[in-house]
Amino acid sequence: MKLAAESPVVIFSKSSCCISHSIETLIRSFGANPIVYELDELRNGREMEKALVELGCKPSVPAVFNGKELVGGSNDIMSLNLRGNKLKQLLIRANAIWV
Repeated sequence: MKLAAESPVVIFSKSSCCISHSIETLIRSFGANPIVYELDELRNGREMEKALVELGCKPSVPAVFNGKELVGGSNDIMSLNLRGNKLKQLLIRANAIWV
C-alpha cells in the first residue's frame, strides 16, 4: 500500500506479461504517467506478489492502483474503458491526468 501511494497511478506488473504491458499502454494513452513495478525484476517481488494476492488480485498482475486505491486487474481496467469514459474519469479524479 505504501508503494501504491507514491503516484496517482501505480501498476504492479511482470516484464514477461503482455497483458500488463497492454494495460500500461492503455493508461498511458490517456496521458497518465504511471509508476510501474516489475515484480520479476525486484528483489522482494515475490513478497509483493503475495501481498497483492492477499488484497484480492487474482491473478496477481497486472494490479492497478489509482489514487491509492486498488482498481483491480486487466478485466477491471478493460471494463472501465469499455463503459464510456469511466477509466478516464477515474484517472482525472486521482489527478493522473487533466482535462
